Amino acid sequence: MVIKVFLASSSGSTAIKKKQQDVLGFLEALKVDYAPLDIACNEDNRMWMRENVPVEKKPTNGIPLPPQIFNEESYCGDYETFFDAKEDNAVYAFLGLPPPPGSKEAKEAYLENGPVENGTIVNGTDDAEDEENLEAEEENIDDDTLKREVPMEECNGDEHTEEVEAEVGGETGEEAAEEKVAEEKEAVEDTEESLENTAPVKEEEAQEEAEDEEAKGEDDQPVSEEEEELRQLEQEEEDE
Repeated sequence: MVIKVFLASSSGSTAIKKKQQDVLGFLEALKVDYAPLDIACNEDNRMWMRENVPVEKKPTNGIPLPPQIFNEESYCGDYETFFDAKEDNAVYAFLGLPPPPGSKEAKEAYLENGPVENGTIVNGTDDAEDEENLEAEEENIDDDTLKREVPMEECNGDEHTEEVEAEVGGETGEEAAEEKVAEEKEAVEDTEESLENTAPVKEEEAQEEAEDEEAKGEDDQPVSEEEEELRQLEQEEEDE
């Protein structure tokens, strides 16, 4: 694309000459390729310029004054609109050209509208879509944060179970533990005392059982014939 600048090389107006020099100097500083077209020496250039400047951009007398700027056949503007674009740091947008990478205008255009190519927005999104995407990201962040911060015990409803079980009758966990230890100790002492009291009784019972067995053994021994005869003689003598 070629930037066309229509100007009058032999104009007697100092203001017009200054405006023309301002436009050309700025384009050279930006290293923008342009083609200066003289309307003073070339009738075709003057006629083409007058025919292609939009009606609403022409002055009241219908004759546009130089400089007039075009991008190929597309009208960009006159000196006043060029000056406003320069003040707003938007000359490339005014010319319909993509700003060079790294330039201030390129950074501002990217932050404001997304990538710019050939003076148009590429892959840009409207504000409503941006807000929806932002809200979706915030919801995902909140969900992940809650999942990380909530303990597993609290999710299962068991966060304070142990404390509630320990605090029976107004007791804390430590008091309940001490009371349980005391009860176990008392039970052990009762068991030992019971064993001590039971031991002598069991020994006496065992001794009596041994004597009974011994006596029973003596009674159950077989009696010899001689002893039986002696016993009968003794019985007869007692009878006489």
